[in-house]
Amino acid sequence: MITDDIRDFMRTDVRERFLRYVQIYTTSDEENPETPSTKRQFDLARILERELKDLGLNEVRCDDHAYVYGVLPATNGVKADTFGLLAHVDTSPDQPGENVKPRIIENWDGSPIEYPDDPDLTLSDADCPELKDFIGDNIITASGKTLLGADDKAGVAEIMAAMATFVKFPELKHGEIKVCFTPDEEIGRGTVEIDEDWLPKFCYTLDGGYPGELEGENFDAWRADVTFKGVGVHPGYAKNKMINACLVAANFVAALPEWQTPATTEKREGFFHVVGIEGDFENAKTVMIIRDFEVPKNKIRMEYLESLKDMFEKRYPGLEIDLKFTYQYQNMRDIIVETPEVMDLAHKAIEDAGIKVLRKSIRGGTDGARLTQLGHPTPNIFAGGLLFHSRREWVAESSLVKSVETVIHLAKHWSEA
Repeated sequence: MITDDIRDFMRTDVRERFLRYVQIYTTSDEENPETPSTKRQFDLARILERELKDLGLNEVRCDDHAYVYGVLPATNGVKADTFGLLAHVDTSPDQPGENVKPRIIENWDGSPIEYPDDPDLTLSDADCPELKDFIGDNIITASGKTLLGADDKAGVAEIMAAMATFVKFPELKHGEIKVCFTPDEEIGRGTVEIDEDWLPKFCYTLDGGYPGELEGENFDAWRADVTFKGVGVHPGYAKNKMINACLVAANFVAALPEWQTPATTEKREGFFHVVGIEGDFENAKTVMIIRDFEVPKNKIRMEYLESLKDMFEKRYPGLEIDLKFTYQYQNMRDIIVETPEVMDLAHKAIEDAGIKVLRKSIRGGTDGARLTQLGHPTPNIFAGGLLFHSRREWVAESSLVKSVETVIHLAKHWSEA
């Protein structure tokens, strides 16, 4: 049972950790193939290593790739299967992540939230309808120049606070719990160097959004690299000779269906997403990602790109297009359904925390998607943050606490399973 004393400790601990962790610069870098992609991720990783040791966890280590591991021993007399908890230390390169200045709007009254470092930026329920559910709560945001980093330092702080709570209140029964903090999740490489043999069979990522979310399904994901080799000629004498690679690339992208983009889709609808386009009149390149929950629908999208390639090469004789597909991650649904207990125990834990369970599909991917593919079914549990990857990113203090409570109840249910 979680008493008021335990809940007060959790609230103080998780808030302090979160406010401290988000100020550590850990943005990852997709252009660097090394793991971690930025050495600054070690700054938080080594702090977590030290704090896990201070809590008395076993097998604590930060390895050469900035993965942090630790084991919370089972309560005396408890014999239960081990489960794992994971969160990632890096933040998205989509927005600045250096010099994050978190602030707390105490007892938020529902009025638009302003940002001291950007007077033109505001946050209201028009930007995020879920915000109105937290009137009277303490809302945490950044100052307007950076993202907040709740994705996923909320998850990191919640796991750490749960470990601290178990240590301080030994009456909370639990089996062995393994924790792991990963680098480079935001650039799709969070499990590249993970010690898979060390992980238990079943794990959970704390990397979701709204309180109550429980996710056991994610996108089937592909990347497409399309390069265009044109023909360069002096522009004054180019008629019937020049093939402008930049213009061809632009026309190629314009031929994608407008109703299948991130800005025009929701729920279980898939899309093409043009990540970038660059080049000159002789050589150009576009990178896009292809997403859907169903494999056959993604195959149709890839076939469409193949047909565009053939059509453009016929339209512009002498043009060369290279189209390369890379499989990024698969939908974990088809594996997780074979072990329903991993979802059911999390479902019960969220209910015990007094929250309505929201079983959802992730319109993206997590470390859990890759781990599930490797044989470690790993659903995703809410961490509480919203408007990830934006300067309006925010989290309610109560959401941080409820996530810690969920972990406490989850451990209880695993100890009784």
